[in-house]
Amino acid sequence: MMNINSTAAFLLCQACCPAMAEKGWGRVVNITSWAWKSGGLTAGTAYAASKGAMTSLTFSVALQYAKQGITCNGIAPCYVMSPMITEQLTEEERQGLLAKIPVGKFCLPEEVAHTTEFLVSPLAGFITGEIIDQNGGFQMD
Repeated sequence: MMNINSTAAFLLCQACCPAMAEKGWGRVVNITSWAWKSGGLTAGTAYAASKGAMTSLTFSVALQYAKQGITCNGIAPCYVMSPMITEQLTEEERQGLLAKIPVGKFCLPEEVAHTTEFLVSPLAGFITGEIIDQNGGFQMD
């Protein structure tokens, strides 16, 4: 879990950020998870810890490369309609979660893609070191 969710992101940043810094422009978007701050309510400890590490990586890369024109942000989706929802949770568990999400639905993968598209655009040039919670109001802070 740590290798997939945090070590891989670290190695990609290590490999790509120097070239972006040479060009004076770049965007890094890490897909983390609401689990990093919930303790893995339904995802478990290993998953939550790996996403917490990725969140910390996001903050560190943002700070390290800001002066080279690189932004680094994360998206923390909560309950994206994916096999983690459809296969790992029972229908009863899904309905219980939906009752707690103010917008009344699970996040769609394309909603995460749209947020990513914005963060990699020039329009997001003044946003760095942020984690965007994409959770339908499940947790507001």
